[in-house]
Order: sequence, then C-alpha cells, then structure tokens
Amino acid sequence: MGVPDYSVLKGRPIRNRLGTSKSPHYQIEVSAGGENYRVAVNVRSADGSEVEYLVRSHFEHPLTAGLPALSDGLHALPSQPGGLAIDFIRSNIAQPWEFVPLPLSAAGPDNDLNEKIDSYVQRAMADEHATIYAFGATWGPETKADAYFGFKPGQGVHDIHFNQGNPPGPFASSNGPYQDGGLIFEFPSDGEPTQWVGVFMKFQSQAWHTDDSQGTPIPPPAPTPGPPAPPAPPTTPSGDDIPPLDQPDGLIRIIAAKVNDTASPEHETVILLNTSDLDIDLTGWALLDGQKRRQVLSGPIAAGNTRLVALTPTTSGTPAGVQLSNKGGQITLVNGQGLKVHGVSYTKDQARQPGRTIPFQA
Repeated sequence: MGVPDYSVLKGRPIRNRLGTSKSPHYQIEVSAGGENYRVAVNVRSADGSEVEYLVRSHFEHPLTAGLPALSDGLHALPSQPGGLAIDFIRSNIAQPWEFVPLPLSAAGPDNDLNEKIDSYVQRAMADEHATIYAFGATWGPETKADAYFGFKPGQGVHDIHFNQGNPPGPFASSNGPYQDGGLIFEFPSDGEPTQWVGVFMKFQSQAWHTDDSQGTPIPPPAPTPGPPAPPAPPTTPSGDDIPPLDQPDGLIRIIAAKVNDTASPEHETVILLNTSDLDIDLTGWALLDGQKRRQVLSGPIAAGNTRLVALTPTTSGTPAGVQLSNKGGQITLVNGQGLKVHGVSYTKDQARQPGRTIPFQA
C-alpha cells in the first residue's frame, strides 16, 4: 500500500522542539507559501530502540538540481524513478554501513539524534536564505490547532525516514519503493556554491534489500532439503556463491567513472574495486544506470585489485546499454542474484568537464 500522500514540503524553518521520552519526535515548524506546517521526525523507534541516522554535510546528488525550482509549500511526488522521489537504495542515496544508531538524548555534546538534527535546523533558522525540504507522508489540514506550535489548521509531514523493508507487523503496510523520507537543507552563499545537507534515518528493524515492486524485505533462500553433503574442498567463490543476504553490500565497490568523454560516440568507463580478500568471479553480475539499463559483466576481479569496465557505446542499430548522462545520474552494481552490492550518483556539475574521471567515496 505504501505511505499515504507522499510529498515534499519546501519552506523556512521558524521554530523547533526537541524530542523527549514521552514525545519521541523532533518537531519543526515550517513557514511555506503563507501557511504553517509541522515536520515530525522520529528520534526513537516504536519499540524503544535507537534510530539509525546518516548526515551528508556536503550532499551531492542529481536530486538537488530539481529542488530549487519548486515553489514554497507541499508538492505531491509520484513514487517512481526519474523524479524527485527518494529511495535510499535505488537512488543510491546511501550505503547501509553508513547508518549509525544514536539515542534520542544523551549527556554530553553532539552525541544524540536530537543534537544531530538540531544543529542544522538551528543554522537554517538563523539564515534567512536557507531552505528546508521535508520528504514524507502528509497529514491535515485539521479543524484544530497544531498540538505543538498552536498554528491553525494543524497540518504537516511525518514518516521522515526509510519507508520500506519493514518486517510483517503493524508497519508492513507502509512498505514501498521510491517513497523514503528525509530532510534536505539548502544553504546558499554569495559567490560560493550552494551547500546541500542531507539528513536520513532508518529503523534497525528494517531490512536493506527489498523487493522492487512492493518494498518488502527479500527473504533469505530456502534451505535445500535432504541429508547434509560432505564438505567440499576450498574453492575461490564466484558471484553466485555469495549468499543473497550475507552482507553482499560493498564487497565490490564503484570507486570512479568517466561519464563525459571527449570522443564521439563517447567511450565511458567505470572502475570497480574488490575490497575482499578473495578473487571474485563477476560472471552474471551487472552495472545499471538510473533507467535500469544494464551491462552484464564476466570474468574475475582479483582480491584487492581494481578493474576498468568499458561501457559499450550506443550506436545506431544497437540496443541501448548503460548510458551515463552528462546531466547527472547514477550507477549501480548488482550481483548474480540481482541484489545491489554498491551504488553511486553524480551531479551535472561533477560531469561538466569532458575527459575527467569522477571519484566516488564510500
């Protein structure tokens, strides 16, 4: 079913309230288009466990190119690729190991989730040119005043977190792709590039690998029935030997790409790094672009080594393969089971200079 009324709210943060044990949401009052809204951000999960967070203080992603053109206020977002909808996995927003669990509140400076969010909200409130974009599900308008800030009608955005991978239970109905929540801050600066900051959260109970159509957790493969087989001699594992849910994330990483070539047709390349201590057979693995066009891989990549993958140029009369747009895009690596192993994104500005190779972090 997915989250209801998935949208992005653009406006100015004007007031805030920290989350507490009795009210475990960080609250932000946002002024947008002559109306007020409340953004409710989970800082503790329903079962009492710590929420995992990720802050990108220099957020570079094609998504930011389309945000400034939005008018202040609420904007409904189709839950599909190619637009402004967020999907942590499929939009290559983050890697799973980057999320860190933090308590709602803790003694000492800058060591709890309230403080991590508050530092950027306070900065945005102090800067009259700053803008906040809150992605999530909407509520209201209500007939009563807002319970926290008193404006009327009460209305706002919640579900500001990963909205897929929920196990069976009360939150399973909210699973879905391209409907994840998050906070993005825009800090313009005279004579300097705009700084974008992304704040993203997920619950520890949520699975990272999810179904493309429903956003439900991908279950581990069923065990093969029958008596146990005798132990096999050690072999070099191939891509197909990696268990689907046995930490495939980051085994092989995309560390660089040339997306804007000087030749015509362009000869684009992607560089992979094997971070494991074993040679890995990439047969059956594939590289995907943002439109799910793919280039199938084959052959080994040695332990600790890199591999330069030359993308097949698109020419007249041949089917379109992976195409890396000079206007910004994404590159995803999947293994033999089709599970995402790693993914990166790049902006139009990063692809601006022909012939240059873009390096990627994480």
